[in-house]
Amino acid sequence: MDHTLHRYNRLRKKQNPWREASREQANSMPDESSSEGRSTSSTSTADLELKPDHLNSANHHAGLASSTILHNPKKRPSRRSTSSMDKTLNEIRSIGRSLQTFLATQAKDDSTLGNEPTTRVQSQGVNWLRRATSSNPDSQRRPSILKMLPPFSGPSRPSTASQCSPCAREEPPPFLHTPTGGDAARASAAAAQNEIIDPSTSSTPQLHVMLRERCLISDSESGIGIEVRDRTDESAEVVVPIARTDPSRSLPPEIMEHVMSYLDAASLINADLVSQRWHNLASSSHIWKHVFVKEFGPPDSSPLNRFPSKDNGGLGLGKSIPNQDWRNLWKVRKQLHDRWTHSSAAAIYLEGHKDSVYCVQFDEQKIVTGSRDRSVRIWDAHTYKCLQVLGRPPRYNHIHGQIPPLVNRTNNGTKPTISITHLQAIAPTHLVNDLYHTGSVLCLQFDADGMVTGSSDHTCIVWSGSAEYGYEPVQRLCQHSAGVLDVCIDKNRVVSCSKDTTICVWDRQSGELLRTLRGHNGPVNAVQMRGDLVVSASGDTLAKLWNLTSGLCIKEFPSKDRGMACVEFSPDSRTIFAGGNDQVIHQFDANTGELIRELKGHKGLVRSLHLDSANGRLISGSYDTSVKAYDAMTGETICSFTGWTTSWILSAKSDYRKIVATSQDSRVVIVDFGHGLPGVEQLER
Repeated sequence: MDHTLHRYNRLRKKQNPWREASREQANSMPDESSSEGRSTSSTSTADLELKPDHLNSANHHAGLASSTILHNPKKRPSRRSTSSMDKTLNEIRSIGRSLQTFLATQAKDDSTLGNEPTTRVQSQGVNWLRRATSSNPDSQRRPSILKMLPPFSGPSRPSTASQCSPCAREEPPPFLHTPTGGDAARASAAAAQNEIIDPSTSSTPQLHVMLRERCLISDSESGIGIEVRDRTDESAEVVVPIARTDPSRSLPPEIMEHVMSYLDAASLINADLVSQRWHNLASSSHIWKHVFVKEFGPPDSSPLNRFPSKDNGGLGLGKSIPNQDWRNLWKVRKQLHDRWTHSSAAAIYLEGHKDSVYCVQFDEQKIVTGSRDRSVRIWDAHTYKCLQVLGRPPRYNHIHGQIPPLVNRTNNGTKPTISITHLQAIAPTHLVNDLYHTGSVLCLQFDADGMVTGSSDHTCIVWSGSAEYGYEPVQRLCQHSAGVLDVCIDKNRVVSCSKDTTICVWDRQSGELLRTLRGHNGPVNAVQMRGDLVVSASGDTLAKLWNLTSGLCIKEFPSKDRGMACVEFSPDSRTIFAGGNDQVIHQFDANTGELIRELKGHKGLVRSLHLDSANGRLISGSYDTSVKAYDAMTGETICSFTGWTTSWILSAKSDYRKIVATSQDSRVVIVDFGHGLPGVEQLER
């Protein structure tokens, strides 16, 4: 066995004499345990930098190995273990020589370019080697041979090839630990790439210029070409072509119709002009129905319109019938809206009452008015004929007033496009059981189940029936000690207010008095009910919010210093409008009592208010003979009509198409924005 090993060593020596010479030189070096505590200093830029802390660590491990052998004389290192250690040290020295040759070549290239050597790569190598050779002193594992080697620092400027030779050095050559292979190449490529991207970090400007001219760095090991281009000098922008495809050719018609239903009317009209295919899609009735309802239906996002009121007029949404032309319906409604904006309307006058007309309410079929002549008249909303008169028999009616002529009705306002007068003088209907008002009819309200009227005779009368089949009196409500100025109703209750400063709550079916609300110090001129809440306006300068269940006043809304004559309560019970003798309309927050804004424009007492929540408009009538329409959300004036009557405006209501106002001159004036508009009848239900 020994003979075979001897022959193997001789053969290896003949094949690699350089390696054997290095091994003999290494064996001839003094023992590291004798140099414990040794420190080295850099005497020349060509010498390697040795850090004391790493050297001490290596000496410490070497001393431990020597002391172990001395204290254990029986345990001598075997020949096999010595050969294995020699083999490992030779491989480490071979790696160190290869690295030093690479650094010498790099330094030579730097000197050829006239620059200092690349110390950045060297410092990175040193820092990496320190991290690789650092060890935990508390570890109980066997110390690695790599940790016994001194730290590495490359030469600053090797002048001759002898300085790079591993045989001319007294210390073992440096090395880099490469557990996976390719780390050095990747680090060098990354460093070069960083210098091209950020020239400020480069230590070799000329090298940076050369690499920048090449504009291409290749990673030869991974086989991936990395292209780094400097685009700072490129002034022209690259125009990326936009791919234009027709979605109508890719998507089913149903999907396209659903997508186009989110467009507004203007965008849909433009889409109609794209092509024949788009024209067919944009003409879909399904799409135009969505556009119509979205633009003219009650907006869900608006607090005032969240629960649109159906107390008065129509909604103007047309009939939901098969094959409805929703595009034409939108066109008619759009033209009607433009007429509101431009104050373009016709004036239609209803003459039949013999004295001041105090109150009015209407829907798409009928108009109901109450007058100082103690009668209630029902008019056809299309033909304007008087259908029925409810009041005293003719022999008891001694009121014979003369209606003043219409003069100077357009001095300070918009002129009507046309003026039409309908004169109706029909005798009052005979009433059974003598249930009729003996005083002026000051207020009224109707719904699908009947009607309630209030009079200066201190009473209210409950009526049953409808305009189609006629109204019949059912019962009289008696409790107030002065004239009933306003009433409001729901399915089960009747709320009335009076000049006697009280508010009465009645059972609509039985006529029983449920509760009396007291708290105002002046006449209660108006009331409005929403659910269990009632808001009232009084001549004592206050508007009050009441709870019908408890009968308590929840909140007060004061005006400046004048009495309030009218009030409106939004369907969502969040906003209160009140007007009065200060010629201003006050908008309050019902929850906080805060004054939101003041709507100005009138020059006399604001006698009437109506909130058309479905269309977002607030209508007001004043003693200055004017009727105005405001945007309920912004408070801006939409249109104004002054002088269309000869006296005070006592009441005014509106819907999507018209405003119906009553005057002290015994006339009913209809401000009709849809007069003569083709197809306007299609908006009715």
